[in-house]
Amino acid sequence: MEFNGIVNGMSDLTRLSNGKSRSISPENPTGAPGAGGMCELEKGNARAAARDLGKGWKVNPFIHIQPGETFEIANIDGPGVIQHIWMTPTGLWRDVILRFYWDGQEVPSVESPVGDFFASTWNRYAQLSSLAVCVNPGSAFNCYWQMPFRSHCRITLENIGPDPVTYYYQIDYTLTHVPEDCGYFHAQFRRTNPLPYKEVYTLLDGVQGKGHYVGTYMAWGVHNNGWWGEGEIKFYLDGDQDYPTICGTGTEDYFCGSYNFEDPATHDRYVPFTTPYAGLHQVITPDALYSSQFRFGLYRWHITDPIRFDHSLRVTIQALGWRSGGRYLPLQDDLASVSYWYQTLPTAPFPALPDRDYLEVI
Repeated sequence: MEFNGIVNGMSDLTRLSNGKSRSISPENPTGAPGAGGMCELEKGNARAAARDLGKGWKVNPFIHIQPGETFEIANIDGPGVIQHIWMTPTGLWRDVILRFYWDGQEVPSVESPVGDFFASTWNRYAQLSSLAVCVNPGSAFNCYWQMPFRSHCRITLENIGPDPVTYYYQIDYTLTHVPEDCGYFHAQFRRTNPLPYKEVYTLLDGVQGKGHYVGTYMAWGVHNNGWWGEGEIKFYLDGDQDYPTICGTGTEDYFCGSYNFEDPATHDRYVPFTTPYAGLHQVITPDALYSSQFRFGLYRWHITDPIRFDHSLRVTIQALGWRSGGRYLPLQDDLASVSYWYQTLPTAPFPALPDRDYLEVI
Protein backbone atom coordinates (compact mmCIF):
# COMPACT_ATOMS: atom_id res chain seq x y z
CA MET A 1 0.00 0.00 0.00
CA GLU A 2 1.26 3.47 -0.84
CA PHE A 3 -0.31 6.91 -0.95
CA ASN A 4 1.83 9.30 -2.92
CA GLY A 5 5.00 9.08 -0.88
CA ILE A 6 4.17 6.75 2.01
CA VAL A 7 5.67 3.30 1.66
CA ASN A 8 3.98 0.53 3.66
CA GLY A 9 5.98 -2.53 2.74
CA MET A 10 9.19 -3.75 1.14
CA SER A 11 7.42 -4.32 -2.17
CA ASP A 12 6.74 -0.57 -2.50
CA LEU A 13 10.32 0.61 -2.02
CA THR A 14 11.04 0.70 -5.76
CA ARG A 15 8.25 3.22 -6.44
CA LEU A 16 9.18 6.89 -6.70
CA SER A 17 6.91 9.70 -5.54
CA ASN A 18 6.65 13.44 -5.02
CA GLY A 19 6.50 13.21 -1.22
CA LYS A 20 8.90 15.43 0.75
CA SER A 21 10.84 13.79 3.58
CA ARG A 22 11.12 15.81 6.78
CA SER A 23 12.28 15.16 10.34
CA ILE A 24 11.88 17.00 13.63
CA SER A 25 14.37 16.73 16.49
CA PRO A 26 15.89 19.16 19.00
CA GLU A 27 18.50 19.87 16.29
CA ASN A 28 15.73 20.87 13.84
CA PRO A 29 12.62 21.67 15.90
CA THR A 30 10.59 22.93 12.91
CA GLY A 31 11.55 20.23 10.40
CA ALA A 32 12.27 22.94 7.84
CA PRO A 33 14.47 21.98 4.87
CA GLY A 34 18.13 22.85 5.32
CA ALA A 35 17.58 23.88 8.95
CA GLY A 36 19.19 21.03 10.89
CA GLY A 37 22.09 21.62 13.29
CA MET A 38 21.73 25.42 13.20
CA CYS A 39 21.55 26.03 16.96
CA GLU A 40 24.02 28.63 18.16
CA LEU A 41 26.58 27.26 20.59
CA GLU A 42 25.56 29.49 23.49
CA LYS A 43 21.91 28.37 23.20
CA GLY A 44 22.53 24.62 22.96
CA ASN A 45 21.81 22.15 25.76
CA ALA A 46 25.10 20.40 24.90
CA ARG A 47 27.12 23.59 24.59
CA ALA A 48 29.66 22.44 27.19
CA ALA A 49 30.43 19.25 25.28
CA ALA A 50 30.58 21.12 21.95
CA ARG A 51 32.57 24.13 23.22
CA ASP A 52 35.75 23.14 21.36
CA LEU A 53 33.91 22.45 18.09
CA GLY A 54 31.19 25.07 17.80
CA LYS A 55 28.00 25.41 15.79
CA GLY A 56 26.99 22.36 13.76
CA TRP A 57 28.70 19.86 16.11
CA LYS A 58 25.86 18.27 18.13
CA VAL A 59 25.10 21.44 20.01
CA ASN A 60 21.45 20.76 20.94
CA PRO A 61 20.56 17.04 20.71
CA PHE A 62 18.08 16.92 23.63
CA ILE A 63 15.56 18.97 25.59
CA HIS A 64 14.88 19.55 29.28
CA ILE A 65 11.26 19.67 30.46
CA GLN A 66 10.67 21.32 33.82
CA PRO A 67 8.08 20.16 36.39
CA GLY A 68 4.63 21.32 35.32
CA GLU A 69 5.84 22.32 31.85
CA THR A 70 4.20 21.28 28.57
CA PHE A 71 6.78 21.21 25.77
CA GLU A 72 5.64 21.27 22.15
CA ILE A 73 7.82 18.85 20.20
CA ALA A 74 6.03 19.11 16.84
CA ASN A 75 3.97 21.74 15.05
CA ILE A 76 3.55 20.71 11.42
CA ASP A 77 1.41 22.09 8.59
CA GLY A 78 0.03 19.35 6.35
CA PRO A 79 -0.95 17.42 4.51
CA GLY A 80 1.43 14.71 5.58
CA VAL A 81 2.00 11.46 7.42
CA ILE A 82 4.14 10.70 10.46
CA GLN A 83 5.97 7.45 9.75
CA HIS A 84 8.31 6.89 12.70
CA ILE A 85 8.87 8.28 16.18
CA TRP A 86 11.98 7.56 18.23
CA MET A 87 12.28 8.72 21.80
CA THR A 88 14.43 8.03 24.85
CA PRO A 89 13.56 9.55 28.23
CA THR A 90 14.99 10.06 31.69
CA GLY A 91 12.96 9.92 34.88
CA LEU A 92 9.77 7.97 35.52
CA TRP A 93 8.00 6.99 32.31
CA ARG A 94 4.55 7.63 33.83
CA ASP A 95 5.53 11.21 34.75
CA VAL A 96 5.40 12.54 31.18
CA ILE A 97 2.16 12.63 29.18
CA LEU A 98 2.27 12.40 25.38
CA ARG A 99 -0.53 14.06 23.38
CA PHE A 100 -1.30 14.41 19.65
CA TYR A 101 -3.75 16.95 18.17
CA TRP A 102 -4.91 16.56 14.56
CA ASP A 103 -6.08 19.32 12.22
CA GLY A 104 -6.53 22.04 14.83
CA GLN A 105 -8.63 20.05 17.30
CA GLU A 106 -8.55 21.24 20.91
CA VAL A 107 -9.19 17.68 22.10
CA PRO A 108 -6.23 15.29 21.85
CA SER A 109 -6.57 12.14 19.75
CA VAL A 110 -3.63 10.54 21.54
CA GLU A 111 -3.18 10.86 25.31
CA SER A 112 -0.98 8.49 27.27
CA PRO A 113 1.99 8.37 29.59
CA VAL A 114 5.06 7.99 27.41
CA GLY A 115 6.06 4.56 28.70
CA ASP A 116 2.60 3.07 28.24
CA PHE A 117 2.28 4.45 24.71
CA PHE A 118 5.44 2.55 23.80
CA ALA A 119 4.23 -0.61 25.60
CA SER A 120 6.56 -0.04 28.56
CA THR A 121 4.64 0.59 31.75
CA TRP A 122 6.84 -0.69 34.54
CA ASN A 123 9.80 1.72 34.14
CA ARG A 124 11.98 -1.29 33.44
CA TYR A 125 13.46 -2.17 30.05
CA ALA A 126 12.03 -5.17 28.16
CA GLN A 127 12.91 -5.93 24.54
CA LEU A 128 9.96 -5.61 22.18
CA SER A 129 10.28 -6.43 18.48
CA SER A 130 7.07 -5.89 16.53
CA LEU A 131 5.89 -4.18 13.37
CA ALA A 132 4.19 -1.29 15.17
CA VAL A 133 6.36 -0.72 18.25
CA CYS A 134 9.96 -1.61 19.05
CA VAL A 135 11.73 -1.12 22.37
CA ASN A 136 15.48 -1.47 22.09
CA PRO A 137 18.42 -1.19 24.52
CA GLY A 138 18.68 0.68 26.78
CA SER A 139 15.37 2.69 26.73
CA ALA A 140 14.89 3.37 23.02
CA PHE A 141 11.18 3.73 22.23
CA ASN A 142 10.16 3.39 18.56
CA CYS A 143 6.70 3.71 17.01
CA TYR A 144 5.90 2.84 13.38
CA TRP A 145 2.15 3.46 13.30
CA GLN A 146 1.31 5.53 10.21
CA MET A 147 -0.33 8.82 11.26
CA PRO A 148 -1.83 10.89 8.43
CA PHE A 149 -3.05 14.45 8.92
CA ARG A 150 -4.56 16.86 6.44
CA SER A 151 -3.98 20.39 7.71
CA HIS A 152 -2.01 20.27 10.95
CA CYS A 153 -0.27 18.09 13.53
CA ARG A 154 0.70 19.17 17.04
CA ILE A 155 2.51 16.93 19.57
CA THR A 156 3.29 17.81 23.18
CA LEU A 157 5.03 16.32 26.22
CA GLU A 158 3.76 17.36 29.69
CA ASN A 159 5.93 16.75 32.73
CA ILE A 160 3.58 16.05 35.67
CA GLY A 161 6.41 14.92 37.94
CA PRO A 162 8.39 16.87 40.57
CA ASP A 163 11.74 16.71 38.77
CA PRO A 164 13.09 17.94 35.42
CA VAL A 165 13.42 15.31 32.70
CA THR A 166 15.62 15.04 29.63
CA TYR A 167 14.26 13.78 26.31
CA TYR A 168 15.95 12.90 23.06
CA TYR A 169 13.47 12.45 20.20
CA GLN A 170 13.06 12.32 16.44
CA ILE A 171 9.83 12.46 14.44
CA ASP A 172 10.13 11.34 10.81
CA TYR A 173 7.35 12.30 8.43
CA THR A 174 6.51 12.97 4.79
CA LEU A 175 4.62 15.92 3.40
CA THR A 176 2.28 14.39 0.87
CA HIS A 177 -1.31 14.08 -0.30
CA VAL A 178 -3.60 12.20 2.08
CA PRO A 179 -6.54 10.35 0.46
CA GLU A 180 -10.08 11.00 1.67
CA ASP A 181 -10.52 7.51 3.11
CA CYS A 182 -7.53 7.72 5.48
CA GLY A 183 -8.49 7.74 9.16
CA TYR A 184 -6.72 9.57 11.98
CA PHE A 185 -4.58 7.67 14.48
CA HIS A 186 -5.86 7.54 18.06
CA ALA A 187 -4.50 6.08 21.31
CA GLN A 188 -6.07 6.17 24.76
CA PHE A 189 -4.60 5.16 28.12
CA ARG A 190 -6.60 3.80 31.04
CA ARG A 191 -5.71 2.39 34.45
CA THR A 192 -7.70 0.77 37.27
CA ASN A 193 -6.04 -0.35 40.50
CA PRO A 194 -7.52 -2.42 41.95
CA LEU A 195 -10.25 -3.64 39.64
CA PRO A 196 -13.45 -3.78 41.72
CA TYR A 197 -14.68 -7.28 42.53
CA LYS A 198 -16.83 -8.80 39.76
CA GLU A 199 -16.36 -5.82 37.46
CA VAL A 200 -14.92 -6.01 33.96
CA TYR A 201 -12.04 -3.79 32.88
CA THR A 202 -12.93 -1.23 30.20
CA LEU A 203 -10.15 -0.61 27.70
CA LEU A 204 -12.13 1.77 25.50
CA ASP A 205 -15.58 3.37 25.45
CA GLY A 206 -17.29 6.44 24.07
CA VAL A 207 -15.73 6.22 20.59
CA GLN A 208 -17.80 8.12 18.03
CA GLY A 209 -17.10 7.95 14.30
CA LYS A 210 -16.20 5.45 11.61
CA GLY A 211 -12.96 3.58 11.97
CA HIS A 212 -11.09 0.44 12.89
CA TYR A 213 -9.34 -0.81 16.01
CA VAL A 214 -5.71 -1.77 15.46
CA GLY A 215 -4.03 -2.63 18.74
CA THR A 216 -3.97 -3.29 22.48
CA TYR A 217 -1.20 -2.99 25.03
CA MET A 218 -1.84 -4.12 28.60
CA ALA A 219 0.22 -3.86 31.77
CA TRP A 220 -1.11 -6.51 34.12
CA GLY A 221 -0.13 -6.52 37.80
CA VAL A 222 -1.37 -9.64 39.58
CA HIS A 223 -2.69 -9.35 43.15
CA ASN A 224 -3.54 -13.04 43.69
CA ASN A 225 -1.72 -16.35 43.53
CA GLY A 226 -2.44 -18.69 40.64
CA TRP A 227 -3.32 -18.16 37.00
CA TRP A 228 -4.81 -14.81 36.05
CA GLY A 229 -5.70 -15.01 32.36
CA GLU A 230 -9.03 -16.84 31.98
CA GLY A 231 -10.95 -13.67 31.15
CA GLU A 232 -12.45 -12.91 27.73
CA ILE A 233 -12.00 -9.74 25.68
CA LYS A 234 -15.15 -8.34 24.06
CA PHE A 235 -15.67 -5.83 21.25
CA TYR A 236 -19.06 -4.08 21.23
CA LEU A 237 -19.61 -2.68 17.75
CA ASP A 238 -22.08 -0.06 16.50
CA GLY A 239 -24.62 -0.11 19.29
CA ASP A 240 -24.10 -3.58 20.75
CA GLN A 241 -25.58 -3.51 24.25
CA ASP A 242 -25.49 -6.52 26.58
CA TYR A 243 -23.62 -8.84 24.25
CA PRO A 244 -20.72 -8.13 21.88
CA THR A 245 -20.23 -8.96 18.23
CA ILE A 246 -16.69 -10.22 18.87
CA CYS A 247 -15.97 -12.32 21.96
CA GLY A 248 -12.63 -13.98 22.70
CA THR A 249 -11.98 -17.19 24.62
CA GLY A 250 -9.31 -16.13 27.11
CA THR A 251 -6.67 -13.53 27.86
CA GLU A 252 -3.68 -15.54 26.69
CA ASP A 253 -5.66 -16.56 23.60
CA TYR A 254 -6.30 -12.94 22.64
CA PHE A 255 -2.61 -12.14 22.99
CA CYS A 256 -1.89 -15.09 20.69
CA GLY A 257 -0.46 -17.45 23.30
CA SER A 258 -1.93 -20.51 25.00
CA TYR A 259 -2.02 -22.49 28.23
CA ASN A 260 -0.82 -19.87 30.70
CA PHE A 261 2.13 -18.75 28.54
CA GLU A 262 3.99 -21.47 30.42
CA ASP A 263 7.05 -23.49 29.46
CA PRO A 264 5.52 -26.67 27.95
CA ALA A 265 8.54 -28.73 28.99
CA THR A 266 8.88 -27.75 32.63
CA HIS A 267 5.51 -26.11 33.48
CA ASP A 268 7.36 -24.02 36.07
CA ARG A 269 7.78 -20.59 34.46
CA TYR A 270 6.31 -18.07 32.06
CA VAL A 271 7.96 -17.82 28.63
CA PRO A 272 8.25 -14.25 27.36
CA PHE A 273 7.94 -13.84 23.59
CA THR A 274 7.90 -10.98 21.10
CA THR A 275 6.63 -11.37 17.52
CA PRO A 276 5.54 -8.99 14.73
CA TYR A 277 1.89 -9.01 15.80
CA ALA A 278 1.63 -10.13 19.43
CA GLY A 279 3.66 -10.90 22.50
CA LEU A 280 4.17 -11.32 26.20
CA HIS A 281 7.35 -9.31 26.06
CA GLN A 282 7.71 -8.51 29.75
CA VAL A 283 7.56 -10.82 32.77
CA ILE A 284 8.67 -9.32 36.08
CA THR A 285 9.00 -12.08 38.68
CA PRO A 286 8.68 -11.59 42.45
CA ASP A 287 11.69 -11.61 44.73
CA ALA A 288 11.94 -12.63 48.39
CA LEU A 289 11.39 -9.16 49.78
CA TYR A 290 9.83 -6.10 48.15
CA SER A 291 8.89 -7.13 44.59
CA SER A 292 6.09 -9.32 45.82
CA GLN A 293 3.91 -9.67 42.71
CA PHE A 294 4.13 -10.80 39.10
CA ARG A 295 3.84 -8.03 36.54
CA PHE A 296 3.38 -8.49 32.81
CA GLY A 297 3.45 -6.52 29.57
CA LEU A 298 1.35 -7.85 26.66
CA TYR A 299 0.53 -6.53 23.19
CA ARG A 300 -1.72 -7.51 20.30
CA TRP A 301 -1.63 -5.58 17.00
CA HIS A 302 -4.60 -5.98 14.65
CA ILE A 303 -2.52 -5.10 11.59
CA THR A 304 -3.84 -7.90 9.40
CA ASP A 305 -7.23 -8.15 11.14
CA PRO A 306 -8.43 -4.63 12.07
CA ILE A 307 -11.77 -4.53 13.86
CA ARG A 308 -14.00 -2.21 11.87
CA PHE A 309 -16.89 -0.12 13.19
CA ASP A 310 -19.26 2.35 11.55
CA HIS A 311 -20.16 4.70 14.40
CA SER A 312 -19.26 3.39 17.87
CA LEU A 313 -16.93 1.03 19.74
CA ARG A 314 -16.54 -0.30 23.27
CA VAL A 315 -13.87 -2.81 24.38
CA THR A 316 -13.75 -4.70 27.69
CA ILE A 317 -11.78 -7.58 29.19
CA GLN A 318 -12.55 -9.83 32.14
CA ALA A 319 -9.95 -10.55 34.84
CA LEU A 320 -10.44 -14.16 35.90
CA GLY A 321 -8.44 -16.70 37.85
CA TRP A 322 -9.39 -19.94 39.63
CA ARG A 323 -10.78 -20.64 43.07
CA SER A 324 -11.83 -23.79 44.94
CA GLY A 325 -14.16 -26.25 43.29
CA GLY A 326 -12.97 -25.50 39.77
CA ARG A 327 -14.73 -22.14 39.78
CA TYR A 328 -13.65 -18.88 38.19
CA LEU A 329 -12.31 -16.21 40.56
CA PRO A 330 -13.04 -12.58 39.61
CA LEU A 331 -9.72 -10.85 40.18
CA GLN A 332 -8.95 -7.43 41.64
CA ASP A 333 -5.72 -6.78 39.78
CA ASP A 334 -3.80 -3.66 38.75
CA LEU A 335 -4.72 -3.18 35.08
CA ALA A 336 -3.52 -0.51 32.68
CA SER A 337 -3.90 -0.34 28.92
CA VAL A 338 -3.44 1.66 25.76
CA SER A 339 -5.93 1.15 22.94
CA TYR A 340 -4.91 2.13 19.39
CA TRP A 341 -7.35 2.83 16.57
CA TYR A 342 -8.07 4.93 13.46
CA GLN A 343 -11.24 6.92 12.94
CA THR A 344 -12.82 10.00 11.41
CA LEU A 345 -12.74 13.34 13.23
CA PRO A 346 -13.90 14.87 15.49
CA THR A 347 -12.47 12.96 18.41
CA ALA A 348 -14.82 12.48 21.35
CA PRO A 349 -13.23 13.80 24.57
CA PHE A 350 -11.36 11.14 26.54
CA PRO A 351 -11.97 10.46 30.25
CA ALA A 352 -9.75 12.68 32.39
CA LEU A 353 -6.40 11.14 33.25
CA PRO A 354 -5.95 10.20 36.92
CA ASP A 355 -3.61 12.32 39.03
CA ARG A 356 0.07 11.47 39.40
CA ASP A 357 -0.37 9.51 42.62
CA TYR A 358 -2.95 7.23 40.99
CA LEU A 359 -0.81 6.79 37.89
CA GLU A 360 2.33 5.96 39.86
CA VAL A 361 3.87 2.52 39.48
CA ILE A 362 4.64 1.34 43.00
